[in-house]
Amino acid sequence: MLGHLDALRAVGVIAVAGAALAAWARTGTAVPDPLRFADGRPVETGADWAERRREILELFRSHVYGRSPSAPSGVRSEVREESRGALGGLADRRQVRLHLGADPPVFLDLLLYTPAAAESPSPAFLALNFRGNHTIHPDPAILLPESWVPNDDALDVGDNRASAAGRGAVASRWAVEEILERGYALASLYHGDVDPDYDDGFSNGVHAIAFPGEDAPPPEERWGSIAAWAWGLSRALDHLESEPGVDAARVAVMGHSRLGKAALWAGAQDERFALAISNESGCGGAALSRRRVGETVAKINERFPHWFSDSFTRYDDREDSLPVDQHLLLALVAPRPLYVASATEDGWADPEGEFLACVHAGPVYRLLGRRDLGTSEMPEPDSPLQEGHIGYHIRSGPHDVTDFDWQAYLDFADRHLEEP
Repeated sequence: MLGHLDALRAVGVIAVAGAALAAWARTGTAVPDPLRFADGRPVETGADWAERRREILELFRSHVYGRSPSAPSGVRSEVREESRGALGGLADRRQVRLHLGADPPVFLDLLLYTPAAAESPSPAFLALNFRGNHTIHPDPAILLPESWVPNDDALDVGDNRASAAGRGAVASRWAVEEILERGYALASLYHGDVDPDYDDGFSNGVHAIAFPGEDAPPPEERWGSIAAWAWGLSRALDHLESEPGVDAARVAVMGHSRLGKAALWAGAQDERFALAISNESGCGGAALSRRRVGETVAKINERFPHWFSDSFTRYDDREDSLPVDQHLLLALVAPRPLYVASATEDGWADPEGEFLACVHAGPVYRLLGRRDLGTSEMPEPDSPLQEGHIGYHIRSGPHDVTDFDWQAYLDFADRHLEEP
């Protein structure tokens, strides 16, 4: 019988290259050292790391994601619907519109389920969704999005307007009942409310209200959609701090695919998030860019020119010149817990590159007194590593979010989001 890595290699997903720590050598360049300043000084203490952390954040802003504005002032929340005993009595449901201002108006619609049986504020998962809040569960009370959505005949979406035919369309990715039964709240908002997912030159969505009273960044450092979606997650967390049913000090930010990239950038910048989870986020997310496996920097910039800042295009086919790589993004979450997940049939997201980024973030966790992965060898499929403050698994199957993934995230959250 094939060993687990041999089996993965046989289907073209994982390339075994000896010791995992040498796997990036295919590029001829080692990854940047998280514990060494740009000027070569070593990072030896927690205070040193705080300074190095600021340096890394600036590098990502300058070269990858662009610069985000401050939180807006005067945000107004409007409760549009609420009901106790929703989902057969399992949950209390609130649907809140966050008015961000501007003309035409910019708003974010937040769907929140809290456990009906909870006797105290609950920890929560916060995640963006792809097609509208109504798609994550067939609950008929979920309001349809009013903003632009991609046309889709299968969901009866025409003229970029959502319809009720999409209710519960991606419910298999959300495990709503399981999350609530485990004692967690779930908050979600449509990523298109924050920034519609198409290239319009960084002017729609929340880009329209960016930098009032602030100096705008230079054109090459304008924030792309990944940064905008991350900013929207922080605005949702702003609101969750006012929700009596949510313990805002125990909110996990989670995202899948491109929204996993946004979840990691949100968790890196906003230290209020207690846990960051990446589900198959790949290039520009958890996977090392220097490996050039699956989706590369050049490919992602060509297909999705609105996701990153214009400065990121300088590194098309020149990943070795990047002053950062994605293990540094993961390290920015430290000392808070971090979970990264891959899938065996998702070679586009480079599972081994995602695992190696976790390995190379480990020295920062150790410096700060936390436990790393505990190994530099890929685990077997469907065998989560959860003993440390960095968690990882590679799940059998394609690019998706499954009940297996959610079970792993809930187990990891149980370890790290216990009530103080």
